Amino acid sequence: MRPAVKLPRNSTTALHRPPQPPPLTDIEIISLAQHHGDISSQLPPFLLSESSHPTLLSFLHSRATAATPNSSSSVSDYVSSLLSLISRHPSSALSSLLPPLLHSYLSLFTSHKIPHDRNSLSTLQQLVGYIDSVEISELPKLIDSITSYLPQINDLEDTHLLILLPKCVELVRISNEIDKPVEYINSVIDALLNCEWSKVLLIKMVQIVRDFSSCIDKVRKSEFLEKIFAKMRDDVEIQDLPGLVYQLLVLATKGFGKRQVIEGVVLYFGGTKKAGSIMKQVEGTVLLHVNFAVKQDTSLGQEVLGLVRLDSRAFNHFTVLILLSIARIRRFNESAVAVLKTALLNAYKDYKFAKVCRWLPDELKEEYVEKARAIEKAILKAVNASHYGREHILPSIVQLGFGFLEGVEEGTQKEISKSDGLMGTEELGAQVLKCLFEVHDMSRNEIIEQSKLHVLSLKPERCFPILRLLEYLVQVHPHPMLEHVSHLKEMLDYFAFMDDKISYRLVTVLLPLVKFSRDLKDYVILVLRKAMFRRENTVRLAALNAILDLILAEKQSKADGLFSFQESSSQASCSQQAEVPQPTKADLFQELSGVLQRCLYQQANVRESLYNGLVKLVLVDPLTAGTVFDFLLFHFQRFYREDAEVQLGIDQCLKQENGKFCIEEPLDCLLFSVSWILLLQPQIRSDQTSESQPCFGFSITQDNEAGKSLSGESFSNAVTKIRKFLRNGNLEGLLGKNQDSGSTPIEEEKRRCPATLILGIIEVVMNNIVAELAKAADAQKSELEKELSQFVEIHDSVEKYTSNSRQCSGNRKSIIRPSASDSSHNNKLALGTTKSSMERTPLLSTLTIHRLLQLALELWELDSSKRNSQLSSGKAQAINFKTLSCVLHMCLRQLKFFSFVGKDDPLKKMIYGEIKLIGPSVMNIILSLKAVPKSERDSSKKEPKGRKDFEDRLEYIHSALLCLKRLIEISLHSSKYAGLIDDLVSANRTEDADEECGLAKGIDDISTKSKELFIKKSIEPLLNEFLDFSFFREAEILCDIVLMIGNTLPEERRNILGSWTMKVVKTSHISNSKVAKCLVLTAVNLTSPPSDFIIAENMAAELLTVVGSEGPTEPLDMSEKFPVINKSTCAAIASTILQSVESTILDFDSIMTRLKTHYVATQKGASFNRSGETATELAVEEILYSRAEAVVEVLSHFVAMNLKETQAEHLLRLSAKFYKNLSKLSKLRIALKGCKQVLPSLKYERLVEITCRKLTAPIYNFMAQMQKNQQESNKTKGIVNKIKRENKYIPDLIFQIEDYEKYLIQLSKVTKVNLLRHAKRSTSRDFKIVEPVNRENENGSAEESGGEEGETDSCQLPERSGPVAEEEGSEDDDKDEDALVRVKRAKTSLVVQDSSDEEA
Repeated sequence: MRPAVKLPRNSTTALHRPPQPPPLTDIEIISLAQHHGDISSQLPPFLLSESSHPTLLSFLHSRATAATPNSSSSVSDYVSSLLSLISRHPSSALSSLLPPLLHSYLSLFTSHKIPHDRNSLSTLQQLVGYIDSVEISELPKLIDSITSYLPQINDLEDTHLLILLPKCVELVRISNEIDKPVEYINSVIDALLNCEWSKVLLIKMVQIVRDFSSCIDKVRKSEFLEKIFAKMRDDVEIQDLPGLVYQLLVLATKGFGKRQVIEGVVLYFGGTKKAGSIMKQVEGTVLLHVNFAVKQDTSLGQEVLGLVRLDSRAFNHFTVLILLSIARIRRFNESAVAVLKTALLNAYKDYKFAKVCRWLPDELKEEYVEKARAIEKAILKAVNASHYGREHILPSIVQLGFGFLEGVEEGTQKEISKSDGLMGTEELGAQVLKCLFEVHDMSRNEIIEQSKLHVLSLKPERCFPILRLLEYLVQVHPHPMLEHVSHLKEMLDYFAFMDDKISYRLVTVLLPLVKFSRDLKDYVILVLRKAMFRRENTVRLAALNAILDLILAEKQSKADGLFSFQESSSQASCSQQAEVPQPTKADLFQELSGVLQRCLYQQANVRESLYNGLVKLVLVDPLTAGTVFDFLLFHFQRFYREDAEVQLGIDQCLKQENGKFCIEEPLDCLLFSVSWILLLQPQIRSDQTSESQPCFGFSITQDNEAGKSLSGESFSNAVTKIRKFLRNGNLEGLLGKNQDSGSTPIEEEKRRCPATLILGIIEVVMNNIVAELAKAADAQKSELEKELSQFVEIHDSVEKYTSNSRQCSGNRKSIIRPSASDSSHNNKLALGTTKSSMERTPLLSTLTIHRLLQLALELWELDSSKRNSQLSSGKAQAINFKTLSCVLHMCLRQLKFFSFVGKDDPLKKMIYGEIKLIGPSVMNIILSLKAVPKSERDSSKKEPKGRKDFEDRLEYIHSALLCLKRLIEISLHSSKYAGLIDDLVSANRTEDADEECGLAKGIDDISTKSKELFIKKSIEPLLNEFLDFSFFREAEILCDIVLMIGNTLPEERRNILGSWTMKVVKTSHISNSKVAKCLVLTAVNLTSPPSDFIIAENMAAELLTVVGSEGPTEPLDMSEKFPVINKSTCAAIASTILQSVESTILDFDSIMTRLKTHYVATQKGASFNRSGETATELAVEEILYSRAEAVVEVLSHFVAMNLKETQAEHLLRLSAKFYKNLSKLSKLRIALKGCKQVLPSLKYERLVEITCRKLTAPIYNFMAQMQKNQQESNKTKGIVNKIKRENKYIPDLIFQIEDYEKYLIQLSKVTKVNLLRHAKRSTSRDFKIVEPVNRENENGSAEESGGEEGETDSCQLPERSGPVAEEEGSEDDDKDEDALVRVKRAKTSLVVQDSSDEEA
């Protein structure tokens, strides 16, 4: 309201009013504002009168409606002039013009009567500075007019009006003149949220909301962000995204939810379908914004890390980019890369768990695979897009790639299954670095430098992935790698200081570069020459292998038609070379022959590697055979005396070092190499020349050719004479055994070394005989087969000297080659665990083994036919038995060493190339050996000689089955040998084809069909027959084979096999515990869940009837339902079932980790919880409840049994682990603080009920009975250790049960559901200890106890055996032990009851 007009004091003035001041025009007002610079100067009277306000506002409207091109400018000038005058005279009447001026201008702006351009923006910006002068009561009108205008905003210029809003809202918030300002502001915010936002309004709203963020509560801030990200997903131009994200990051620092901002940005860019180079450039700009924001506010970086840690479903390519970007900040360098590695490794861990977990459905397993696959794709997508303005993350990508590679340890990490489409850590890391090397030139130097540093600093096991990366880069990008040859030379400088495998591998990796760089080749040769003079045997061995590979690479390049290596600097100068004809140049083998000659005088393993390398050289270039013979002939003649009676100088091959005999010259390996070279060398005609084979630097002449031919003939004649000498000579003399020699350990050691060499030479001779058999005519074959049989007998007679004479012949150890280097360097290696350099690799080829098996089978069948016709002599039968035993032993040893030969080793093809041939022969031997007539079997039980023959036959069957098992292992673990099982099926093929079709009916997969045919046609009949005849050791091997093959079958076929095994379990009366254990284990493992635990529960129930309980019922001798469960087998079967339960309980840990992630992400409101994924997690939870119920059902039978102490302790450990998992599960059901509590499901309530009724209450009785039995036991030996174990397991189990019930109580309180209604309070509550003493007879009881104690003291415990116990005095020790037992028993015999407070 206007104030009342006061009368003037002078009446004269009242009677004569002054005239009205003359009005001013708008032009005059503008001019006045421009020239009215002095604040003290007076305004025109017209402006000092409030009556002029309507006129002044009319000028504003007239200027706005004027149809002139510059109406916007005229309006802006006029308003600016008025504001200038108002600011200069704030106390004048003109100041009251400000509110109507604001309203008028807003009205003109919102009605579009004035243009929305830069002039209007300038005017609005001026008005913002005058809002403080406006009365508070006028501000709500301004705010309402602004909010009502929001739906009309469609252009960017329309949003200029919003710059007034933050100041108005802030003034209202801090004012006291408006009633309930907070509620009014909330209504304004709600109006902003409820109106429809256009694209330009979204951008402007994000800009201005930060200015009044203090006026918005937490809930409305979250709604603001949700609306912003919802509009972003709908319609935001690509070019607006960087600025929008920048403003969002600013909002995150102004009190808006940082986690929600990061989630929204990651979800948008990770899920957008917009592609193209522009979008990738936009992402690069956004990354720079995020990087800058994290530098300013490090808590944003923590939110990014926490987001990926919280839920791996937030993992997409943009998440990877953000983490790589913030990894460039020093504070987050390690943690950001570690989060990426952890996310990938956890995904692989979940995948591996799901792959082996039997009770997870296939849908969930596929979900685990998809999760790992999505993370791999996200990482590769981020790396592939790294060249779109993202160069700042290149160092982070290099760090990530090497982080993946250095986490792989050779020989410990199993490969990820390629069939599931996963790459694995090593392949992914290599792919990241390969892509970076190809795309970014600036990253190449860093990759090679980091490769060098990692190879030199990491453990040897972790260097192989990096060397494989270098191998790829060298082969695919040789010329870019040559630009960084200095780094490669620095790596070579450390050749002698690296692990021998790493140093050798490094040189082989660089070999493709050598043919492009003469300098690098010279440097490699120089390094290898220097290494050959090192004292360390491993360094020399690595250098030798590297030199041989260098020579082979040159030969291979010539064989492939490529240009050869350039001449090294160790040759003559250029001027000297010009005088020598080109064809007479010595190749690399001739150039390095001096270095190789040194190897002939070094340790045995160095010489052996040289011999093998020479064979590989001839394999690549057969024309070098003559040169190799010339190289070896003089050395060979040191150990071969052609004219002597004993041609082989075995004694010169041995050496005594440190009091032990060892092999200095591996003569068998030398002859092995020579024999193969003789087979590989071509038949050179007189007119054939070899340009590449000069004789050690001299040109080819007729004399050289004659010499070359002579050396080859010398070796051929020597091999022939050695073969004749071994067949007819005195081997005992060669072994150094005479009548005077004794059987002392030293003499045995002295004979073991030459026997090892002779065995190898015999195997070389046998290879030659088999090679001749393949080419011989029919008339000669019988003689060669007879000779082969003789060498088998010789081999068996010599082999006894290589094994310990104290061992029985049935348990032969691997033959050990004690070389000179082994005695000093490898004496700490454990024998019999893995193949070390000390084990003698068999020199027999697989083709020889196959021929020996055929020969042994023919002799056996011939002897069997003679026995049937009663024409066989006992001597011939013994010879056949010995031949068969020796051949099977050779075959088993050959298969054992199969996996120790390198994949790419050419010798593997030579020795093991025909491994598939062994299978049918072994199968035929088994079928022939097991075919024993019933009359012979009955007579063998009566006659001692027949019994001995029958036991020998069982030993041969056992050996053959071991060979068969090893063959199947090879077939299942290598796709290359998958056809082995087909060959085994063909070995037992029946004439009835319809029968085979019936057995394989309904099977489409060829591999599955072969496996099932093999089991049904061969294994099932054999197993039934062996069980009938009580061949328990053989049946145990067959069960292992069934389990191995069954685990590779599809679920449907696996269940069929499990049903058959279950039928065997129900029908077999077996007293052997090992076979019973194998059968039960096979039946349970080959049955799919939940049926597997139904079987386990049924068997546990039958075990209870046989083992017995504390009730009056007498235990049975044998189960009626499962005859396999009896007094002899019950302990083994109980252990098998408990092991199955334990594996399931261990699986619970991985499931708990996944459920915990799901619960935390759900309760914290993560935006990644899609309905399908939530349903998956619920399905996992339901399956877990069902499996836990099955565990309870099985354990409920065991807690009622009278178990032995070991099994009882096993049960206590299992139960403690189970209750620990139940505690975790119950804890997860309790919502976090501030989160909504969800009611437990019906399945969870059922699990709690079954656990309380069937397990918790009985297990307390089980523990009490266990303690009682131990107290009543008269066995005092070892009682102290038993008490210690009892004091460890029982309190742990009680604690886990109490912890589980504690969380049940908490969950019951927060959900108002009584989960403990079926629980029985344990007697150990509060651990209130009460003496079990009757107070009326307290004195009498004390006397009785004193008497009992005295009796216990008087009892003498068994004395400890051994001299130490006698010296210490057994009586004192017995008293001390007895006292300790009584004290511990006194503690455990006290009754633990509830406290009176709880009872009250």
